[in-house]
Amino acid sequence: MECQQDDNLQFCTCTYDSCPRQGMCCQCIQYHLKARQLPGCCFPPEAERTYDRSFEHFARLVLGGSG
Repeated sequence: MECQQDDNLQFCTCTYDSCPRQGMCCQCIQYHLKARQLPGCCFPPEAERTYDRSFEHFARLVLGGSG
């Protein structure tokens, strides 16, 4: 299957401008999971901008704690 990077970029919410994986979801997910993180698209905008992609940050958000 061919990467649909151009289509994916329409929905990519990552604000890290120099990320080489923007629009390449499969590479992004692999990269973040290997680092025990989730991609930025799993977070609301204000939390995504902190660049804290950790599972713990995500869990705090889900549980209603501070981001």
